Amino acid sequence: MKNDSFETIIARSLALREKYHSLEVEHHGSEWTVEEDALAFLTDAALVGRNIMSQQNRWPKSNSEKELEHKLGESIWWLIVLAERSEIDIKQAVRNFLDKTEGMMPG
Repeated sequence: MKNDSFETIIARSLALREKYHSLEVEHHGSEWTVEEDALAFLTDAALVGRNIMSQQNRWPKSNSEKELEHKLGESIWWLIVLAERSEIDIKQAVRNFLDKTEGMMPG
């Protein structure tokens, strides 16, 4: 699905997270907590850093380009999930960040 709107990406992300919750219940007897989701996000975010290093020839690793793309997408997915689970509107959070930060920039 190319050209998905951010709203569609959010909806697809949350639907996918629900499927993962079902697997967690099946395999572990309960859904992951928000804290476990945050830890999973941090793990994936760290892998973004490692794959960037590899892409820039600062860390030896094969297949890092494809993995980097996957981990970037997965990190955004996790942020959407964490926002939802924290009752934060991710679209508004990004707007607020951009408004505030743009307002601090000269010119």
